[in-house]
Amino acid sequence: MRFAALGSGSRGNAWLIAHGATVLLVDCGFSLTETTRRLARLGLEPGQLSGVLLTHEHTDHVSGIGPLARRHRVPVWMTHGTQQALRDANLPDLRLFDTETTFAIGELEVAPFAVPHDAREPSQFVIADGRHRLGLVTDLGGPTTHVEHSLAGCDALVLEANHDRDLLATGSYPPALKRRIAGRLGHLCNEDAATLLSRLDTGRLQHVVAAHLSESNNDPNLVRSLFAGVLGCTPGEIPVAGQASGLDWREFA
Repeated sequence: MRFAALGSGSRGNAWLIAHGATVLLVDCGFSLTETTRRLARLGLEPGQLSGVLLTHEHTDHVSGIGPLARRHRVPVWMTHGTQQALRDANLPDLRLFDTETTFAIGELEVAPFAVPHDAREPSQFVIADGRHRLGLVTDLGGPTTHVEHSLAGCDALVLEANHDRDLLATGSYPPALKRRIAGRLGHLCNEDAATLLSRLDTGRLQHVVAAHLSESNNDPNLVRSLFAGVLGCTPGEIPVAGQASGLDWREFA
């Protein structure tokens, strides 16, 4: 199994997980043209996708899903709540899941779990190939016991570190948006991300990737330092998935 990011941030999100002939896209927050370009950068074409998993209905995660699914006949999985929020998406092959049931897509096992976020029925995922487990957490209002349990025993972790509390508080965003981001259904701040990481058994972790960083309210160096302090490594060993650059393929040993 390997994973990569087409891009991560408030202007678009999409992640790739591949094993054998199975290639999953998690979220599709870019236009079809941009998604195709970013897939090509990682050596893939849209027709190679086995399916798309949607975490929730916010625009930066779903803006390209309709054109992609219709043009390339790609099946799309989402929760019932997300379906209700996207009732006019016109997806030709829509498949629903609940956050308590594990299911298979090709050679990969998908274990969704519910998270606190200001969407209709948001979920995040642990994806496994029988040997390795990848935890993906990109939109989370705050760490919970359920999230911790869901991420137990992962070999790789993609973890949101959206904002630095001080940079958000003193930044230019309107007060209402600041409250939404910092609220219990908003986005994970650096300190809370590090706290969640510290509560996990990190003994099996081969990769920890910081994701969904705000371009206005965060600094990758702050995130790297916090995560490195928890993991006992150097900041340079912590990759950050960028908005423009995404993340190149990461393999498991």
